[in-house]
This record gives sequence, structure tokens and C-alpha cells, in this order.
Amino acid sequence: MRTFYLTGLLIILSTGSFLNGRTEPVNTCTGPADKLTQEAPVLNQQRPETKKHLVFPLPLQNRSDSSDSANTSALTHSGETVTEQWPFPCNRDSIKRYTAYYTPAAPTIDGQLDEKAWDKVPRSPRFVDLVSGAETIHKTRAAVLWDDQNLYVAFWHEEPFVQGSMTERNAPLYQENNAEVFIAGKDAYYEFEINTLGTRYEAFFIWEEAYETGGFNANPAFQRSNPLVKEFNGVGFDTHPRGLRLGSWDFYFPGLQSGVYVDGTLNDNSDRDRGWTVELAFPWDGMKWLAKADQRALPPDDKDTWRIDFSRFNPYKEAPPADDSGGWTWSPHGVWDSHIPECFPFITFSRDTL
Repeated sequence: MRTFYLTGLLIILSTGSFLNGRTEPVNTCTGPADKLTQEAPVLNQQRPETKKHLVFPLPLQNRSDSSDSANTSALTHSGETVTEQWPFPCNRDSIKRYTAYYTPAAPTIDGQLDEKAWDKVPRSPRFVDLVSGAETIHKTRAAVLWDDQNLYVAFWHEEPFVQGSMTERNAPLYQENNAEVFIAGKDAYYEFEINTLGTRYEAFFIWEEAYETGGFNANPAFQRSNPLVKEFNGVGFDTHPRGLRLGSWDFYFPGLQSGVYVDGTLNDNSDRDRGWTVELAFPWDGMKWLAKADQRALPPDDKDTWRIDFSRFNPYKEAPPADDSGGWTWSPHGVWDSHIPECFPFITFSRDTL
């Protein structure tokens, strides 16, 4: 629930009409720009040889064969395989699965999601509460597309009163309306957040046990001497089997594009909004540090499976008796913590087109 990145911000106010007669949909598009120096926020390729149908990351395989019970997992650290009780707070039998289809036509990253590809693509189930898995008061869905250049992600947020105030990069966006994406590699994972104004937050987390053996210490953005690199042990789940992580708030995803579109009047509670949408493009070339450890293909091979998380955070909670933590997600984690890659949905990449 935190993140960091380079920004170039363009805000376009366009005119349109909606169910209640309002105008002023806000379209915020963000592309790569010059790197900014900021203080760290306070914390609370070689392609696989002819391997197909690979599931990444490889250390903790979530096997579905009948010989593997729901409460055990295969750990393959350092090439050694042992069987343990499932040590994570999410229900491993309930982790969501999704097929990401190939798109022959790249979408325009403006946040409006008006291309035919987004009309055809299957959307996620309605997001549920991050902790309890309970139904949420407003609808949220996500979808994924890809081509040989980028991973594309879309969010649809139902929100009657769209709010946004933070404009500084790496501000604590998780304290207001935001959308989040986590992309897991074998020995590291990347976090991205964006709010209704298009402000970004990025961080890159490396499992400490793999920090030197994986060569991460060679990158200045990840070096311990960097003031934007801090030890991190999760948020609500501090007993992860892999232990500590090093978090870098000095990582800027190369070539990342983002767009936000507000269907309503931002920061105006005198009327009722429809919501807001997000459109993202993550270049495969920017994922080399994620792919390095298991040498996964970039772009993925047909039927490769990655672990990617999608969530939404809000500054409010539904009134009791609703079981609302304020964090909503595609696949629940069972605890107030987004930093558990083993609980991320399984995203399988298909070369098929829609």
C-alpha cells in the first residue's frame, strides 16, 4: 500500500454530459519525464529455454494438482524443495485466476478506456474487501491486456464523490482514493499507485536473502547507502517466511505511461459522480529486474503465468455492520497488507486475441 516514479503531468479538462447533466470530466495523462529527487516516505534476459506454461514466481508454487492439499506449499529456495504448511493469511484455494489476452492494437493511454479492446476484454470479478473478502459498497473492476511492448492495465471505479488532493510524487496516496498494481518477480516485486489527479507513487521491494546473490546491490537505486532505500517487513503481516525486504523509493519504472479520467466533478460534493477510470502501460523492457532471477521471458511466452495484484484504497469505510477495511482488492489477502506476493492473482498470458 505504498509506491514511487518519474512524472510529466498533463491535465486536460474536456466537456461532456452525464446522467445528472454535469459537465467537466477530468482527464489526467502522465508519461515518462525527468527524474525528481525526493525524501523517502515514512514507512509505518535470457528467455527460458523452450519452457512453456511456466508459473512465476517460482519460489512458492501454488500447485493445483490433487496431490497437493490446500494447506501445504512447495518451497524451492536454492533448488531445494520441501513441503510446509501454507504460511500465508489468504486462502490459497480461493486465489483468483485470469487470462490476459494479446491485443493487436495498442490502446491510447488517456484513462478513458474507450477502445474496442477494453470493451471486449473480460473484466475481473467485483473487488472485495482486502481483509475479510466481503462485498464492498461500490463496484470496482480491473482488466489486463498485453502486446510485445507493454502490459496494459485498466481500472473502473464506481465512486459517487470523487476526491483527490495529493500532487507530490510519492505522497501517501493510500490515504485517499487510489488504484494500486503490484507485479511480482521471483526475488523482488514492484508497487505502483495512482490517485484521481494522476499523481504517482512507486517502490521496488527486494527480498533481503536475494539482495546480493541476485545482483541487486549493483544498482544505485537499490544500494543500502541510498537514503531512499529502507528495510521493510510488511504492514499487517510481519511473519513472511522470506523475512525482511529492502524497499527502494528511488526506482522509476522506465517508460511507464498512465492516464486517469474522472466521470464527474472532482472535489465537488454538491452533485453525484459516476466514478473514475485508470489506464496504465508498463513496458516489458522496464521489468528486467523483476525477470532477472528466474529468467522469465519478456514479453511473456504464451501461457506463462505471473502473479500481479490489483487493489483500491479509500479514505472512508462503509458504516457497520458492513465489514469494510477501506482497502478493496481483486483477490483478498486475509490481512491488512498488500505486500504478500503469494496472495496475488494468477495472471496467465495468452497469445489469443479477442
